[in-house]
Amino acid sequence: MKPVALLLSALLTPAAVATPTAAAPGGPAPSPESLGVAVATRAAETLGIRFGACPAAEKLPKTVECGTVEVPLDYARPDGTRIPLTVSRIKASGPAGQRQGALVFNPGGPGASSTSFPLAAELPAWQRIAAAYDLVGYAPRGVGRSAPVSCEDPARRPQEPTLAPTHPSEDFKRERIERAKAYARGCAERTGPGLRHYHSLNNARDLEVLRAALGERRLTYMGGSYGTYFGALYATLFPQRVRRMVLDAPVNPTPGKIWYESNLDQSLAFEQRWADFRTWAAKHDRVYGLGKTAAEVAASYEKVRAKLATAPAGDRVGPGQLHRAMLAGMYSDRYWPARAGALGAYLKGDPKPLVEQAAPAPRDTEAAKDGKEAKDAKDSEGPASDPGNGTAVYTAVECNDGPWPEDFAVWDHDNTLLARRAPFETWDNVWANLPCAYWPAPRQTPLDVRTGPGVLPPVLILAAERDAATPYEGALELHRRLAGSALVTERGAGTHGTGGGPNACVNGYLERYLLTGEVPDEAVGGDGVSTEEETEVPTATAAGPLADPSAYTAQKTPVRRASCAPHPEPDPVSLERQADVREPSDLPGQGVTARLGAGR
Repeated sequence: MKPVALLLSALLTPAAVATPTAAAPGGPAPSPESLGVAVATRAAETLGIRFGACPAAEKLPKTVECGTVEVPLDYARPDGTRIPLTVSRIKASGPAGQRQGALVFNPGGPGASSTSFPLAAELPAWQRIAAAYDLVGYAPRGVGRSAPVSCEDPARRPQEPTLAPTHPSEDFKRERIERAKAYARGCAERTGPGLRHYHSLNNARDLEVLRAALGERRLTYMGGSYGTYFGALYATLFPQRVRRMVLDAPVNPTPGKIWYESNLDQSLAFEQRWADFRTWAAKHDRVYGLGKTAAEVAASYEKVRAKLATAPAGDRVGPGQLHRAMLAGMYSDRYWPARAGALGAYLKGDPKPLVEQAAPAPRDTEAAKDGKEAKDAKDSEGPASDPGNGTAVYTAVECNDGPWPEDFAVWDHDNTLLARRAPFETWDNVWANLPCAYWPAPRQTPLDVRTGPGVLPPVLILAAERDAATPYEGALELHRRLAGSALVTERGAGTHGTGGGPNACVNGYLERYLLTGEVPDEAVGGDGVSTEEETEVPTATAAGPLADPSAYTAQKTPVRRASCAPHPEPDPVSLERQADVREPSDLPGQGVTARLGAGR
């Protein structure tokens, strides 16, 4: 028996698990999963994480340390299969006496890794935070070397130029339905019976095990985009373990939104952000030559799409690749000069910038020879070589998390209507998520995210008012559900993920909160006036975070909100200068590229 197995065996005795998960008087008995979390966290506390040099394949500098933490694949069976999660760290740079613990970050996805997060210590906005905290990143379950999920053979992953019709024909829809069915089958066949365990509730449980393995009594966490959702799940499941929590670009956690309705909301919001880009490009027509009005810019874009449909750029970029690049550009306005420049150059006869920005990465021919590399990577030094790993994890998590329509007629009806109002992203979003209509694994019931006054320390929520990937209404809803939370809004801006970015006002709130725990004054709303709003809080009969929503009553609570003016719009960049512009990275505030709703 391995040492970890012996330890788990000892921790599975009734005496070992009874205390931390004892039911509240009159409440329901602990679930098998909650008992499993107790076992796993005790093991993690004992074993810790053995940090050392990072594998070369992680491509991290020597200043970053790496290690692994084991979590149960199925928390209802903590003595069963365990999977390793890759963890990275840079220790706090300040005096030992000023260290506040570990700050764990997740950028979202689902399907994104934060193993590069420790490099944020080098960014000016993070230096004081990095002096006080160990900066800790990790690859969630299924991502990279963390028991990777795979849904298709990399050798068969499409590379050819594709179409992206705004109003698809019936033949096109039938072809995409067959592709979605095949993709869902591939997830089940290549990942196996463990596929059902890749979901948001387990991501929240994994976060609790990671906290214990790091030796932290309470968790300090920052999540971006999808990372806000399982951060909110964590706050609901383990409120006593929260020290400080930043939720940046929050997902709407309403159970009925997870995830079909959430994607409908997202498609509508992208239409607004696409209009913002066109308005900006029109203001700089002298640089880009796309038109002097937003409508003229739209016409130029359609002209590019039409030309690519008949003659793909570089034999690699068709309308589908172009559209994916433009969608990514709506996540951060730092992309805008490069995207506008590429469109303008193409219309003037130079396709090179467009190919550089929109062409798919070349297939790794050596890795593609072996269709097993994604599964075998967990036993190797390097990350999974499957370029579709992020999409596979995204699909598994979203399909497992909650109910989806299983009749394409529902998707067709809802999105045909929506595309009349919001044609830019609607059908791309359908194709990205359609495997969930044919998903073979059982689905979870979304947790009702909610905490009452005094249950949590104040949580800091950051949001941009015109964010398309996670529409602003989600920030307001999360703010209502986490009593005592504070919401800082970047007005008139739409970059997805604001903390640590170009807005000094937002960064001031972020730094102050992480260093001192201070949030905006509870008596001051976003307009500088004292305000209260009605919040649902548990009654005395409610039994913990899983209580029936009917066991809640309304109570007036102070609103903690503040507003920041938008960061400056990007300067137009001529084609001659574009080579010096770097596209955003996955570091906080640098333009989150982990896309919630990533297309295939």
